[in-house]
Amino acid sequence: MTDLLYAAYERHVRKSLPEQNLPRHVGVMLDGNRRWAKARGAQTADGHQAGADNIKPLLGWCEEAGVEVVTLWLLSTDNLSRSPVELTPLLGIIEGAVESLAAEQRWRLHPVGALDLLPDSTSQVLKQAADDTAGVDGMIVNVAVGYGGRREIADAVRAMLQEHAARGTSIEELAETLDVEHIAQHLYTKGQPDPDLVIRTSGEQRLGGFLLWQSAHSEFYFCEAYWPDFRRVDFLRALRAYAERDRRLGK
Repeated sequence: MTDLLYAAYERHVRKSLPEQNLPRHVGVMLDGNRRWAKARGAQTADGHQAGADNIKPLLGWCEEAGVEVVTLWLLSTDNLSRSPVELTPLLGIIEGAVESLAAEQRWRLHPVGALDLLPDSTSQVLKQAADDTAGVDGMIVNVAVGYGGRREIADAVRAMLQEHAARGTSIEELAETLDVEHIAQHLYTKGQPDPDLVIRTSGEQRLGGFLLWQSAHSEFYFCEAYWPDFRRVDFLRALRAYAERDRRLGK
């Protein structure tokens, strides 16, 4: 009976969504894998694997909703300081998940993050996935590994300065003309729409450095479920909450 009620409720939420006013770009902070594992007496790696297994379903739900871009935060720059006992298997799980997504030939994968901070094997998997799906005419999936919002902004400013230095632009000339678009053109997500909706699982209600620049006008949805338990109905609730908000975008 519980399954029947759940299915009926899910259909109700889906039908209540408007055809318009849904997000083009959804960012997801896949949080709570370790706590999910601890609550079940399982190994940390089991939680990370359960989280990785929930990525494909999420992307399918996004496709159904007409989402054009999804950004998945899989590993932050801060996470890189975790002990090798946890980090090594986690990176292996991420590599396997990315290879599996690329093999689908359904989504265009785009790595975002400081790839130079990652082990060579991980950065190579990310680059290869991008190459292998470059011609796919599907939803863009940004895979944020070794990602930190402050690092992204610093990298963007650095790239901008290097570009202008190569052109012979002086610091004084650049200072006179510098605007936000100069920096935006060098972000990891350059050319993409900013996220309309950012979802964070596990009950945490903070940004944690995710898409700091791009999320200036984003709507946020915080879900109590740990990421491995995040269901289609949770996603639909996030879309419904987004659709019901009056987005004034600072106006």
